[in-house]
Amino acid sequence: MTRRSLLFTPGDREAMLRKAPTTGADIIAFDLEDAVAPADKDDARQTVADVLTDPSFDPDCEVFVRTNPLPEGRTDLAVVLDDSEAVLDGLIVPKASSAASVTELADAAAEHGRELPVLALVESAAGVLAAPEIAAATPTDGLLFGAEDLAADLGATRTSGGTEVLYARERVVAAARAAGVDAIDTLYTAIDDEDGLREDAAFARQLGYDGKMAIHPAQVDPIHDAMTPDAEQIEWARRVLDARPASNTVVYEVDGEMIDAPLIRQAERILSRVPDDESDTGQ
Repeated sequence: MTRRSLLFTPGDREAMLRKAPTTGADIIAFDLEDAVAPADKDDARQTVADVLTDPSFDPDCEVFVRTNPLPEGRTDLAVVLDDSEAVLDGLIVPKASSAASVTELADAAAEHGRELPVLALVESAAGVLAAPEIAAATPTDGLLFGAEDLAADLGATRTSGGTEVLYARERVVAAARAAGVDAIDTLYTAIDDEDGLREDAAFARQLGYDGKMAIHPAQVDPIHDAMTPDAEQIEWARRVLDARPASNTVVYEVDGEMIDAPLIRQAERILSRVPDDESDTGQ
């Protein structure tokens, strides 16, 4: 399962919610938090619940709901999970600041009879410092890095270079890797700047991120292009793994390059990033 993109859709926009699966995003996230005005929260909850329980809603991607922080998140769950047939793969907890942020939301979902994985959105100074504990929490299925809210929490000035959040960006992906969960990078807010998005997504991939969040369907394809290994990388990875001796020799040679355990892991990781319909590894 690849998670190159996560597309947020406002929970009070029914037409957009129904269209979201057609965008090609690997994960669609119905948003009950920041994208919905306080006065519209109740309507948004019911709209999301109606879509998720509609028999005609049959997405071929993962579907998550971003709740409000607890205790308001309990109200979200009471509506969204009222019908056990709701099509839902997991939850997103916003402003995760501790492992408890994740476990309490998962426990609240369990009270409605649903055992759901949680993606934890790390977007505060406290969340960045607690990232290893958040990633290691049992319900955590991935970390999302939120640079915009983090910058506001820090009192930092956002720049195109992003150096003001680079430490946090690296800490979040390191925490995810240590815990063996996915890492999804921050939004690129300039919707019309495709070149900038591609550059930012490519840098996120260099840092080790699996995917990137999006706020507009037009951002999905550029993110996928940046997050998917190119043909040359895939070919290299396949040659490395195909040449691996049956004796599990620690070091061997491929095209004049000495291959050892770190490069084997790198090859495996490259192929793990290839979508299922393109991932014939010959193994």
